[in-house]
Amino acid sequence: MTDETTIVPLLEPREGIPPVIGDPAGLAEVVRAFSAGTGPVAVDAERASGYRYSGRAYLVQLRRAGAGSALIDPIGCPDLSELDAALADAEVVLHAASQDLPCLAELGFRPRRLFDTELAGRLLGYERVGLGMMVENVLGFRLEKGHSAADWSTRPLPEDWLRYAALDVEVLVELRDRLHEELEASGKLPWAHEEFAWVLAHRTPPPRSDPWRRTSGIHKVRSARGLAVVRELWTLRDSLAREADLAPGRMLPDSAIVAAALELPRTTKALTEIAPFTGRSARRHLRDWLAAVNTARTLPESRLPQPGAPGEGPPPANRWMDRDPVAARRLAAARTVVAALADEHHMPTENLLQPDAVRRLTWEPPPVIDDGTVAARLRELGAREWQIALTAHPVARALTRLETKGEI
Repeated sequence: MTDETTIVPLLEPREGIPPVIGDPAGLAEVVRAFSAGTGPVAVDAERASGYRYSGRAYLVQLRRAGAGSALIDPIGCPDLSELDAALADAEVVLHAASQDLPCLAELGFRPRRLFDTELAGRLLGYERVGLGMMVENVLGFRLEKGHSAADWSTRPLPEDWLRYAALDVEVLVELRDRLHEELEASGKLPWAHEEFAWVLAHRTPPPRSDPWRRTSGIHKVRSARGLAVVRELWTLRDSLAREADLAPGRMLPDSAIVAAALELPRTTKALTEIAPFTGRSARRHLRDWLAAVNTARTLPESRLPQPGAPGEGPPPANRWMDRDPVAARRLAAARTVVAALADEHHMPTENLLQPDAVRRLTWEPPPVIDDGTVAARLRELGAREWQIALTAHPVARALTRLETKGEI
């Protein structure tokens, strides 16, 4: 941990703010420079989350020894496949890589080797793993993080935003080097390599079933008819937001959808009496919103969504004792074991073994519980080999102990 009195603010990039590259000629020069550079390549991407529907990158930042830093505008340079080819053998350093890999892949940039500084921090037991805190605690530098939630689709990008963006990769390789040393000293480097490889191999999560059920506040809607309103409004909003490339919540907030599901307005006047529908974006589509509500109101019973419809996987853990007390005891036993092991190895429990894997294992355990069957089930559920090596035996022992006691 760095002493507060020794922390040095990072105010300017070492070589100044690099120019924003937005044309093929400039990109070709970046490719040449970074191809000639040495060592790992620090990479970051800025999106417009909360402003735009898409998750595309609106700025890509890079830094490499011998090449300096570069800022690339993906609007002018939407194809980074030549840069990707030039850096095919390089290790790419990202912070919270799973957030940036999808938008980089859309540009044709797909790392083959990865070092994720956030994930490394988690494995090492750092309590706060945001980039700013990691740089501060590990290197003793303070980054300005004031523009992390900015609308990066803005053009032209303000100079202070560009300074912030360049500083995000300024010391990322140095952070990587220090964390690499710590991982090696703690014996966790092989674990990290497995984690990084897993992140690269699992870039795109599968689409959610019934994504409208994740509407904030939907728990207030108790009737099937009301759920149909949520579904119709959510689906319409998603379509309109995609077409306009606008974040869905900026077009119509979740609170409006839930309020309409509870009140079932019959006229546009009644709709506008629901406060969230009075926003500028929402008012443009009042007739469409009302039509969606009316569609839900007239659906036959057979087409209404059911409250509490079963999702994929086990039910929420807080319902297990009522649904299946035996499974609830298995879950409690497994969680106790995993928590103790995580504490022993100084990392969050969710990094030692994914909570979803623990739930699925204990909700539907193997017919015969032993080290091998538990290990095989965890492997099916996506656990990495280092996780299985640490957890399969103690979890299996805990579950068999319940059987021996006659508790399951």
